[in-house]
Amino acid sequence: MSKEYYTTIGLEIHAELNTNSKMFCGCKNDPDEVKPNVNICPVCMAHPGTLPVINKKAVESVIKVGLALGANIADFTEFDRKNYFYPDIPKAYQISQYKYPIVSGGSLKGVDITRVHLEEDTATSKHDRGDYSLVDFNRCGVPLMELVTEPVIHSSKQAGDFGRELQTVLRYLGVSEANMEKGQMRVELNISISEDPKVFGTKVEVKNINSFKAMERAAEYEIKRMSALLDTGEGDKIVQETRGWDESKQSTFSQRKKENANDYRYFPDPDLPKLFLSKVFDIEKMRSELPELPEARRNRYRNDCGIKDEDIESYIVDKELGDWFEKVAGELKDKNKIKIASNYITSDYLGLKKVNMEVGLPYVKNFAELIEMVVENKISSRGAKDILAMIVIKDESPLKVATEKGLLQNHDEGALKEIIKKIIDANPTVVETYKGGKENAIMSLVGQVMKESKGSANPQMVQKLLKELLS
Repeated sequence: MSKEYYTTIGLEIHAELNTNSKMFCGCKNDPDEVKPNVNICPVCMAHPGTLPVINKKAVESVIKVGLALGANIADFTEFDRKNYFYPDIPKAYQISQYKYPIVSGGSLKGVDITRVHLEEDTATSKHDRGDYSLVDFNRCGVPLMELVTEPVIHSSKQAGDFGRELQTVLRYLGVSEANMEKGQMRVELNISISEDPKVFGTKVEVKNINSFKAMERAAEYEIKRMSALLDTGEGDKIVQETRGWDESKQSTFSQRKKENANDYRYFPDPDLPKLFLSKVFDIEKMRSELPELPEARRNRYRNDCGIKDEDIESYIVDKELGDWFEKVAGELKDKNKIKIASNYITSDYLGLKKVNMEVGLPYVKNFAELIEMVVENKISSRGAKDILAMIVIKDESPLKVATEKGLLQNHDEGALKEIIKKIIDANPTVVETYKGGKENAIMSLVGQVMKESKGSANPQMVQKLLKELLS
């Protein structure tokens, strides 16, 4: 039987900042550029005699992140040279920050942050040519934020939740698109297990992670791998190393022995000035100008709208959808109507969107009118779904559509009774089942009446009349 082990996880997350230009030169910062080596210059290619100049907007972006995390913003900060040789680093060192990061402390989703610092990104190596590789330097020098957490995460789910929340915060702040598929956000997982919760085990770093799901699976794989080694007395095989994640095999593999900070021979970059941030930025003004952040928005939706947590998350993750929902809520005002609207948005509208990504958001007034018609029993739920599918494509009044398509609910008891009698006569077996005590059988008859009336019958009235006629 396997022993119980305690998992400890720390994350290192890189996010490319969406500035117009690169970190230390005027080259365009364009993550969508497909032609290689066009956004380059002598500075980012490290030609002799060139000097870097700090991108002020990038520094400002990292300060915003720090303020959003409730962290400490340094007064003094500087850039350092991180020395190592690799083909994607033309200078043979990376300009980064070591001893004096811009941001320290803070927390997010209950996870403490160690630091957030700024550095330049590397170039992109292409290994698809068989016996040789090529390097695209378009990304080289792009502003890159690195966030390091404390080792206080204890499950793969907690790690995934933190990563997703950070991604959302970066998007709300407008500092990064943080698109993992495009490599704008990269996650490195540091994980260890031990029998004693007060003692860390041997730490393993996992790279090559391209999604939060992959990060969770990599963590689960490492926990199982290390637990199995400890169970069989082979704990000495757990070594401090860098491992990669193989998505196709759903497993990690050894890459290299893990470097220590000393291996990089950090020292202050002599070509860049020291920064005293309070002399350059009005930190308190920046704090007051922060946008509403995801957690504050969650609380507001919960308190003001009373909608389900699952609905809230849909609006948090998709800010455009959330902004639109707020306008709908402003039109409807009534909490009950807002809840009904939210149900239609998160189930029916998002269902349409899943089938056809080109589907747009309907006009606020049209959608609010649709909900009012549902509440007033002018249309059935089925009719509302059909109308919604039309108004997402064409700007039309739901009342106009319902009238033209015969979707307005029929409250004429006489007309409904004629339809109901027809359905009763056509379904003697269902009628006998209902009269035999299986009351749910009546719903089959309700469904057929609704179909016969093309959705125009009021289902509550249909059920009432059926019971009367069958009694």
